[in-house]
Amino acid sequence: MSNSDMMSIGRRALIVFCSVLVCATGAPARVQPQGGSRVTEILVDASNGKVLFARSPDALRRPASLTKMMTLYLAFDALKAGRLRTGDMIRISARAARQPASRLGVRSGSTIEVRQAVRAIAVSSANDVAVALGEKLGGTEDRFARLMTAKAHQLGLRHTRFANATGLTNPGNVTTARDMATLSMALLRDHPRDYAVFATRSVQWQKRRIANHNHLLGRVPGVDGIKTGYTADAGYNLAASSRRKGRRLVAVVLGEKSVVDRDVRVSNLLQLGAEQPRARPGKAARVAGASSGKRLARR
Repeated sequence: MSNSDMMSIGRRALIVFCSVLVCATGAPARVQPQGGSRVTEILVDASNGKVLFARSPDALRRPASLTKMMTLYLAFDALKAGRLRTGDMIRISARAARQPASRLGVRSGSTIEVRQAVRAIAVSSANDVAVALGEKLGGTEDRFARLMTAKAHQLGLRHTRFANATGLTNPGNVTTARDMATLSMALLRDHPRDYAVFATRSVQWQKRRIANHNHLLGRVPGVDGIKTGYTADAGYNLAASSRRKGRRLVAVVLGEKSVVDRDVRVSNLLQLGAEQPRARPGKAARVAGASSGKRLARR
């Protein structure tokens, strides 16, 4: 497929997606602050780890709530190992209850079931619940963050460190688009049954129904996850997965300037991936170890 063809596909995807939105109404100093050129992105064929498109995929960025993918990965590990059960109760500490939005609003001293906690984190990005879950699994949030970082390195996330369970602003939180794609694929590979929670459209909590923060669900064909994120320091982040035309894709965008720009960019990536012919062996770099900024397809 020629560059002009790919650009045409990208423009069509952007127009279609914008129409859908309207209708649906101690980190290293190299972490780039908010600014015009800070967007990094990667598109991966998750069935084989081949990078289909990348722009600055190894540039250091803040993960924001994409952090919670690792929080849930460790929870899924504990469930699989029998160290945690979906019916277990999580006690909400005063520290957890004080977390800022996004939050479920659980009160200090109250409890929540593990199954409810997992859904609240995946769907509504509940910071209070994420801290409480981290405290249950690690004893303290700091200890849990160390477990998160250790697991990240075990999974091949070479440039990622976690300082908390939420992704709230902390100089110790750092990652790359490539690392977040690797984590997304690890969730798909290691926890396929639990992964379905990321496709949940909404959660009910008391008298509130909270919609999934991932606006691509139900709007972009094939999308079935995974996680949004935002802080003023990080910008607008999204890791998304889809199954289209027999191909399992993962796209990650970090550092966009708005929700709409982020969603359009990820939608474009998924569209490009669905339209690209499958790469022959040796024609594409794998997600781990490909050179930074290498483009295997251009928009």
